[in-house]
Amino acid sequence: MTRRMLGTSGLEVSALGLGCMGMSEFYGAGDERESIATIHHAIDRGVDFLDTADMYGVGRNEELIGKAIADRRDAVVLATKFGNVRGEDGSFGGICGTPDYVRSACEASLKRLEVETIDLYYQHRVDPDVPIEETVGAMAELVREGKVRFLGLSEAAPETIRRAHAVHPIAALQTEYSLWSRDAEAGLLPAVRALGIGYVAYSPLGRGFLTGQFKTSDDFAPDDWRRNHPRFSGGNFEKNLALVGEIEAIAAEKGCTAAQLALAWVLAQGDDVVPIPGTRRTARLDENIGALDVVLTTEDLARIDRVLPPGAAAGERYHAQGMATLNG
Repeated sequence: MTRRMLGTSGLEVSALGLGCMGMSEFYGAGDERESIATIHHAIDRGVDFLDTADMYGVGRNEELIGKAIADRRDAVVLATKFGNVRGEDGSFGGICGTPDYVRSACEASLKRLEVETIDLYYQHRVDPDVPIEETVGAMAELVREGKVRFLGLSEAAPETIRRAHAVHPIAALQTEYSLWSRDAEAGLLPAVRALGIGYVAYSPLGRGFLTGQFKTSDDFAPDDWRRNHPRFSGGNFEKNLALVGEIEAIAAEKGCTAAQLALAWVLAQGDDVVPIPGTRRTARLDENIGALDVVLTTEDLARIDRVLPPGAAAGERYHAQGMATLNG
């Protein structure tokens, strides 16, 4: 397994991570046994960078990861997040970045994960009502106490990242990045590179759409939240499906799948970029790992840019409420 450094932090991870969110929520019903088997298979294949958050499944995803790595903790780089508050019934209670909440959230995550230390601890979304210096200051205390090794931010604005980094080194920024979500190229990627911060790309397969497996909205489970996602709704679905057709055509010429082409493109954006595609199935995991063998030439990248330039996707990344929490 190829490995990559997250900026200049000293944190080394597999070049491809595993996003675990969908194992517990949002993408239809999951199977715990299958999910644990997939995590074990990932570790066996050298994928050691596991990504979760306290909000996924209202804590259930962290508990699942804890079970999966109980006998192989030293074989993984464990990343989780705090900040999106949810009630026990799953309701969303806004964003919180107060120092007291940072500490309580971390303690709760450690307990659910059944570990003594979190390798990479992200603020999931920036709290607009709490200065970033206060939030990161509390996160830095966790590092000094040995409860956290490295700090990260998710969906933060360049100036926020600079202010946070001045309080304590930030190892990684995580935001959405894929062939149909290229917003980060304008300001975020240059900003984190200037600071020596690694970049972790979530949803590198466009929430599965770039794999080509979805042809109509009926392909989603009834309780799959993508049914109501802006890019999967109304006329946007058909427009984005046409973009996937372009990806599939190029992939066929390269002798790979659409998913592998999409991941290879993200990997080709720099050695400081680490995509974390999510899957619950070992077959899909193996397919994703195959992207590491796909070599994109300068000509390939130029062609992809022509058919999928920044802003090509139809529809916003989230509904209005979710968009308001981005670039904080």
